Amino acid sequence: MPLFLTAHLPEAHNDSFLVFLGSPWGLLSGYLLAINLIAFLIFGVDKWKAKRKKTHESTRRVPEKTLFLLAALGGSLGALLGMKAFHHKTLHKTFTIGIPLILILQIVIPLGLFVYFRFLR
Repeated sequence: MPLFLTAHLPEAHNDSFLVFLGSPWGLLSGYLLAINLIAFLIFGVDKWKAKRKKTHESTRRVPEKTLFLLAALGGSLGALLGMKAFHHKTLHKTFTIGIPLILILQIVIPLGLFVYFRFLR
């Protein structure tokens, strides 16, 4: 059954949503939601720290490695949205090319594996 058909709100006699949350797809969805939210928020925090650093010398920024790691761990969409929403790292080529490239790879590789194992093997 397709993923979007099983994820509906529970009613008094229907606990399909709760079953979905405990399934592998539910756990993956929860993980991706969490990591993308974290990546989005960390981009916002780093932008805030970047502005604050001009007046407060002791403000420690989030390392660029950490921002890329969050994207690579599945938070690339949140990172990209954070870049756009907070106008952060938008002038850095490594981010304007790297984050979208990570997102594309995170879509294309699983899709390619699905097509291969479902239809071509």
